[in-house]
Amino acid sequence: MKPINKNQYLFVIDPMCSWCHGFHPVMEAMRAEYSDRYDFSLVVGGLRTKGAMAWDETTKARLKATWRQVAETTGQRFTEKLFERERFEYDTYPACKAVVTVRELWGESASFAYLGRIQNAFYLEGADITMLQVLKRWIDPEKQEAFAAFFESERAEQLMQHDFSKARAMGANVFPSVVRIDSDGHMVCTKGFQRIDEIIIDN
Repeated sequence: MKPINKNQYLFVIDPMCSWCHGFHPVMEAMRAEYSDRYDFSLVVGGLRTKGAMAWDETTKARLKATWRQVAETTGQRFTEKLFERERFEYDTYPACKAVVTVRELWGESASFAYLGRIQNAFYLEGADITMLQVLKRWIDPEKQEAFAAFFESERAEQLMQHDFSKARAMGANVFPSVVRIDSDGHMVCTKGFQRIDEIIIDN
């Protein structure tokens, strides 16, 4: 593990978590304002796997209510196009693995940008980001082959599962969570959506 020279903020998220979509502008604002003093990283949490949630009218109504609450609280926009689908497997693992793949191949900054693109695709356009061929759309054409190869590798699965374990070990069992690690290695985990002025920043 590389030595910690600056305080670190780890954002524990899931690409298909509506509160994480609401939180994305906060992450970007923190990175824009404080990147000279703090290191920022993404950790994916693995909200829901295949078969964990029935796609029926009860589920759709519950999700609609949550998305409207997130929109009212955070100001982020949502579409309800997803709910027009008769069938949908709300499996967040492919999107998590895609973020991990971008992070591993092209670095943290690229992973933040990619996360924003697939969140917007899912929440604003109703795109099915559980599918590799859809997840590839937000990768530069010349990089898509490398992306797909790594995404389907055992290494990508291992890294994703490591993120899941890391999130649990840090106590980040609510998405989003913010984990602060200071230069002495002390860790504080704050759970749930927060505005930037609610996240403690040392001056």
